[in-house]
Amino acid sequence: MNARGALALLAALLAAPAMAQVNVDAYVKQDRIERIKISPSGEFLAFTVPMEDRTVLAIMRRADKKITAKATGRKDSVVSDFWWANGERVIVSMAERLGSRDEPYATGELHAINADGSKAMTLASPYGVGDAINAGRIQLELEPAVYLIDTLPGDERRVLIAAWPFSSNPMTSVEMLDIYNRRRTTVATAPVGRARFAADAAGEVRFAAGYGSDNSSKLYYRDARGSDWRLVNDEAQSHRVVFPLGFSEDGKLAYLQSEMAEGPDAILSYDPASGKQVELLRDAVADPWETIERLGAREPAGAWFMHDGLRSRFFDETTATARLYRSLEKAFPGLAVSVTSTTKDGRLALVYVWSERNNGDYYLFDTVAKTANMVYSRREWFDPARAQPTREVELKARDGRKLYGYLTRPAGKENGALPLVVLPHGGPFSVFDEWGFDDESQMLAEAGYAVLRVNFRGSGNYGRDHLQSGAKEWGKAMQDDLTDATRWAVAQGIADPARMCIYGSSYGGYAALMGVAREPDLYRCAVGYVGVYDLERVYRDTRDSRSSRVWVGDWLGERDTLAAVSPVNLAGKIKAPVFLAAGGRDERAPIEHSKKMEKALKAAGVPVETLYYDTEGHGFYNEAHRREYYVRLLEFLSRYLGGAKAKAG
Repeated sequence: MNARGALALLAALLAAPAMAQVNVDAYVKQDRIERIKISPSGEFLAFTVPMEDRTVLAIMRRADKKITAKATGRKDSVVSDFWWANGERVIVSMAERLGSRDEPYATGELHAINADGSKAMTLASPYGVGDAINAGRIQLELEPAVYLIDTLPGDERRVLIAAWPFSSNPMTSVEMLDIYNRRRTTVATAPVGRARFAADAAGEVRFAAGYGSDNSSKLYYRDARGSDWRLVNDEAQSHRVVFPLGFSEDGKLAYLQSEMAEGPDAILSYDPASGKQVELLRDAVADPWETIERLGAREPAGAWFMHDGLRSRFFDETTATARLYRSLEKAFPGLAVSVTSTTKDGRLALVYVWSERNNGDYYLFDTVAKTANMVYSRREWFDPARAQPTREVELKARDGRKLYGYLTRPAGKENGALPLVVLPHGGPFSVFDEWGFDDESQMLAEAGYAVLRVNFRGSGNYGRDHLQSGAKEWGKAMQDDLTDATRWAVAQGIADPARMCIYGSSYGGYAALMGVAREPDLYRCAVGYVGVYDLERVYRDTRDSRSSRVWVGDWLGERDTLAAVSPVNLAGKIKAPVFLAAGGRDERAPIEHSKKMEKALKAAGVPVETLYYDTEGHGFYNEAHRREYYVRLLEFLSRYLGGAKAKAG
């Protein structure tokens, strides 16, 4: 920063009114619950409860609110999903997450428990099975991982599962699994590696979507059990990924999501008999975010699209499903609405509502009486009326590419230039910043900052071209997008050019350090949380399989190009102070990245602060550690941008 900029900053800080301190405990505290599903009879609710280092499944009887059963995983375990297989039995799929910023990795375990707590067992697991959840034996040779395909409505005892052998390019199979005695029967084998399957309403597996060793997506179809698989789409030839969403109830029509040559994905109907495809839904900006199922059936009825909020669209607006959603959306204005589950008779529907100001509430809706009663609020200590609205922004990168993102401003600061925090997301590929309640955006806005989140090229949700344009662009065009967005915020009068910082976690931490290396006079400071800063190490650490090597070459870049876009080699170009935080158990972004970055910054004479916890992984789990991190983060930003600090604990 030049002398004029320093004087402008000093004047702004002296003129700024004293700000109330931020209660970081509100952002550190775990949600009361995460997801809820009602039993087919309506007698029970099954829900997940986040703990400090795992999530737990609990089942509650609605009549007296008594907890009748629970399923607890080991440390770092996550309930990936759960399903009511019949009126009494819940199937639980497990995942593992080594840190609060880690993407859960499905472990291939299926468990089952009755609503009254009886007959708990591990149904299938790579680690062997036992009579109770987590009572499995450990063995040297892992059994195939298993993933639920379908709960088979009408079959009270069996479900469809996909079995994945442990190999670099597994050939999966479909099996029928008895959820009471674990008996398994193979019903299909895959025509392609790493396949996932889709079944029709009768439980017949008819689609298989997988990848070859070249990482090209392939979609196969068969008419019935025992029929030959035929290739429907090969990404290597069509240059698009196509995957199944479901079938019509009579099985005569399939629904597909397809990438397009330009713009966002489309939802198509597909007639297997003729091969005819018809476009049903397509948004001008965003890909389909999630499919909406027809109530009481396993048939897609429409989809949500996410950009300036979350909007539902239906294939036929006159259906009962569409009419119910429209009435619920009218009853909850400004909120996104999703029916998570219904009773078998359709009388009761569990409805989830949320927005960028509301972290999420569950209501029980009586479809006959037309009444809705609150069941749970995920965080009742947050008042949506006091949270800050988030608006979608649109801008153009220097090469003309259209970029979308989200801007959150402090209360009472709807206009005028403010200190700005640019918050690049992790991933980076296919991941994207979503419309919804974002903890850090809200916390930073409460501290007095405008917060800008940008879906730079390589992000998901905006079509194949936007995703593919990020390939091999780490530290290059992907970084330019963030720079262009920052300068756009200045030009729009949103940001004070003398008070801007870039902060991110995982890939976002990489982008933060590359931001101050590429643009040393643009940002006043940078924060990297569990970031990667040595891309040559990322290349070396990639798993030794052909598909992984192809992925690294296609998306990260060739090894001899990575030193030039690794922040550890660019510390001499950095002027802004840096704050680094990392965990010693982090497998996704090992702490050595941060320590090497710290060493390089110190050698270059750049002010650097650190916060390391040897017991933490990819994002801090421990509540005290997370509190300390946010206290340090707000203090660091306050020192250079002038916002509020954390309230004393």
